[in-house]
Amino acid sequence: MVGINGSSTTTNLVQPDTEDIECGLEDEKRGQLQYSLEYDFRSQELKVGLKQAAELKAMDSGGTSDPYVIVYLTSDMKKKYETKVYRKTLNPVFNDSFIFQGEVAESTLVMQVYDFNRFSKHDIIGEMRLPLGDVDLQHVIEQWHELTAASKIEQERLGEICFSLRYVPSTSKLTVVILEAKKLKRMDAHGLSDPYVKVQVTLNKKKWKKKKTSIKKNTLSPYFNEAFVFEVPFSVIQNIDLVISVWDHDKVTKDDQIGKVFLGCRATGNQLRHWSDMLANPRRPVAQWHSLQPVEDVDKTMGLKSRFKLPIHNS
Repeated sequence: MVGINGSSTTTNLVQPDTEDIECGLEDEKRGQLQYSLEYDFRSQELKVGLKQAAELKAMDSGGTSDPYVIVYLTSDMKKKYETKVYRKTLNPVFNDSFIFQGEVAESTLVMQVYDFNRFSKHDIIGEMRLPLGDVDLQHVIEQWHELTAASKIEQERLGEICFSLRYVPSTSKLTVVILEAKKLKRMDAHGLSDPYVKVQVTLNKKKWKKKKTSIKKNTLSPYFNEAFVFEVPFSVIQNIDLVISVWDHDKVTKDDQIGKVFLGCRATGNQLRHWSDMLANPRRPVAQWHSLQPVEDVDKTMGLKSRFKLPIHNS
């Protein structure tokens, strides 16, 4: 097989351009990713293979990491794939593949490697960005790529929220504790917000139950520690969505939504992971941080009909 610029794909390590590396980080090794590209010009389908990573930077105090990878094209930022988390390894083997449809010549393939952390923001280990217009897609490509420091050109940050979930099947009680939020987007002219959180349970995509926290004045890092209990029979736990939305209170005009996340059996990524951990550990509170998502993106995703079953413990 022949790779970019005709180089051998078996051992080739593509070195990043120096302008892509943040000043002072040239000597900091973040690891490498092995990937493959296969493009079908007739169907305009790009198959991205994520093989493995090697020598990832250790992010945890024990000298290891819990890596996972997010894969997307810059032409469609809303369509992002995410691998599962690989615990305590710097050399994970993924063997995953992802399909993208459409013309890709003007797009850039992005693979970001993160270190999973339940109780704080997930740290990015590094990323690779591959402008597909520079790649000869007439051939199947398989090669290694050095990870570089994360780019600063990502989408706007809306903030993060931490909450715990606890479900007791025998009593049909779902307990949501809104703990705190941080780095919320500034919504008011003076550079702060008056945030509060709405907690909503939908059943079969229809609004069912909702509650909200108190309002915290003039802060972007509110502390709530407020608990809400919902009665959710075990028979419908697979059919509900839990929607957590952060709002900015305004006395004069309509309240603005800052961002939201939804959890449930048809969620993905970090949200599905949190929900499945709750179901796998009945009666035990499970806390986790989540990055707030744009309201339109979450609403669009919740309109999808894809759903699959999770193993749950009836105890």
